Amino acid sequence: MTASPAHARRIAHVLVFVTPALWAVNYLVARWAPGVIAPHALALGRWIVAAAVLGAFCAAELHRQRAAIRAEWKQLVVLGALGMWVCGAFVYIGGRSTTAVNIGLLYAASPVLIALASALWLHERLSARQLLGVALALAGVLHILLRGQWGALLHLRFNVGDVWVFGAVACWTVYSLLLRAWRSRFSALARLTLIALAGIVVLVPFTVWEALAWWPTELSWRSLALIVAAGLLPGAGAYGAYSVMQRELGAARVGVVLYLGPLYSAVLAWAVLGERIEGFHLLGACLILPGIYLSTRP
Repeated sequence: MTASPAHARRIAHVLVFVTPALWAVNYLVARWAPGVIAPHALALGRWIVAAAVLGAFCAAELHRQRAAIRAEWKQLVVLGALGMWVCGAFVYIGGRSTTAVNIGLLYAASPVLIALASALWLHERLSARQLLGVALALAGVLHILLRGQWGALLHLRFNVGDVWVFGAVACWTVYSLLLRAWRSRFSALARLTLIALAGIVVLVPFTVWEALAWWPTELSWRSLALIVAAGLLPGAGAYGAYSVMQRELGAARVGVVLYLGPLYSAVLAWAVLGERIEGFHLLGACLILPGIYLSTRP
């Protein structure tokens, strides 16, 4: 049974606060992956798991509309390359030579870029209240990333790892816009399954090249656990929720949910890694949460 528009929108608003928690698992995966599994191998395994899980729920639709796959395959390949290859492997590569602060600061630019591009290209206008929400959330996430020391901005140093991460940020912006701009005959779940399959096709040759010429992968239970965790939570779960939110709320407002990432990551690091919750986390939360509310409410 299809949900009513009002019910679907309520679900999307709940997902605004759930999705970043799923994405936050990827921070842990990225921290544990070096020395265990190579970046492209991790991205490939992640999307094989995600595609298998997603496909189990929409196999009948995919079979019924297989003719539409031929009509949309070029768009699917582009989205798969942007969302699954670049936004997957590039962050893992960059994370080997840059800091978590730099990664967070670069990703903090993504919602702003999405909002600006959505206004120019998709004609999604944000009200003054929603713009205030974006500004509050941005201030909160920067306060957390800088650990309350805003003077640290003057001493930041960037390296080649940041180039990889910025490439992922730019491609995530384009992915978000194209996902909204390109209409599809498939449901959000079926479309994401096809995008994941296209991403797997793109990832395979790069994974083989990486294994032969760059980084080997440890074949162990640890590498398998990282693949399964990445595939289920920040893979199938987070991307599926993001697709639903985009359909119901628009690209500009949904992009702001990325600002909950550092806050959720701090909580996850406290619960799993034993890291402390500091005062700057709490002040950042006091800015981020009202900012998310203002920027996503109708």
